[in-house]
Amino acid sequence: MKTRTEKYEMIVIGVSAGGTEALGKILPELPENFPLPVTVVQHMHPSQDAFLSRYLNERCAVTVKEASDKEPVQPAHVYFAPANYHLLIEENRTFSLSVDEKVHFSRPSIDVLFESAVDAYGSCLVGIILTGANRDGASGLKLIKQSGGMAIIQDPATASSCYMPKSAVDAVDADYILPLDDIGPFLREKFSPVSRQATR
Repeated sequence: MKTRTEKYEMIVIGVSAGGTEALGKILPELPENFPLPVTVVQHMHPSQDAFLSRYLNERCAVTVKEASDKEPVQPAHVYFAPANYHLLIEENRTFSLSVDEKVHFSRPSIDVLFESAVDAYGSCLVGIILTGANRDGASGLKLIKQSGGMAIIQDPATASSCYMPKSAVDAVDADYILPLDDIGPFLREKFSPVSRQATR
């Protein structure tokens, strides 16, 4: 039987204002052999290029890239939603891109990613809400929690913009509310192969 830690198969992250700093602290903590894929929606300008994923790829042991339509999900990868596209995860664990209407004034939308990830991964999902200036992601994180997944929220006191994590705290009975500096080490220690071995 799998332990609670071993059951998880995907991490989804939602972030907006202040995301470059937050992700720049969290993602470099992940080891090269990190066993889970990570998928990120960062709110951005519709014409923004892939600078953020390139910037983080140079600083991370895992591969960081923009997701492509129909691309299979792989471990030890961090996937970003491209600018001006909703990013969804299909039930066969591949990505799809959509230009459907904005959700919470955003495309990509965090809720769209989170809700599709629940359809694909069910209770085997970890959802994280970080700094941001609107409430996108709160209902998606609540769905992850209701489906048996793990809900993590950045402590609003450590957020560059506290509205998004505060909205999530109000909506979700989170498993963890963590300061920004603690989230990367938490993911590394909780889900890396070494920590899994130690739990047996």
